[in-house]
Amino acid sequence: MITLIGISGSLRRQSFNTALLRAAAGMMPQGATLQIADISAIPLYNADIESSEGIPPVVAQLKEQIAAANGLLLSTPEYNNAMSGVLKNTIDWLSRPATDIPAVFGGRAVAVMGASPGPFGTLLAQNAWLPVLRTLRTRPWFEGRLIVSRAGAVFSDSGDLVDEKTRGQLQQFVNGFVQFASEARTVTG
Repeated sequence: MITLIGISGSLRRQSFNTALLRAAAGMMPQGATLQIADISAIPLYNADIESSEGIPPVVAQLKEQIAAANGLLLSTPEYNNAMSGVLKNTIDWLSRPATDIPAVFGGRAVAVMGASPGPFGTLLAQNAWLPVLRTLRTRPWFEGRLIVSRAGAVFSDSGDLVDEKTRGQLQQFVNGFVQFASEARTVTG
């Protein structure tokens, strides 16, 4: 069984990126699952909190899920030509303490996709993730890129992916990433 953890970089209830993850979860090939993590309870990273209280339980649980998974799928919005703060904050917490980075991220298959109401999608946000993923020593998947632009026309008001061309692109993306994650070396702590 191939298990992927999906994280949306938006906390908005009607988030296009969360809807994109839900659509991906529904397209997983046989023998693979995508578990969507909820990051809404993760506090802002503060080293004082880390040193006085330790890693918040919600972060510790997500770290365990990722460490046990074959891969990580980030669905990133693009805010001001870069990644969202809440998703970067989540990754910052997940990388603490630094001694846990190899178990959580080292060699982990990672793919980045995103949806935006704008005409250029999330190209710049996806590119902004590359140095972060390199620093954490992940294995980014570069064979496919999924950039959903004009997302308001691609999703219904209830968050269903209704555009057939995008559905086909997402299916191809999911299949490719699952194959990559099944072959990638996953480092465990």
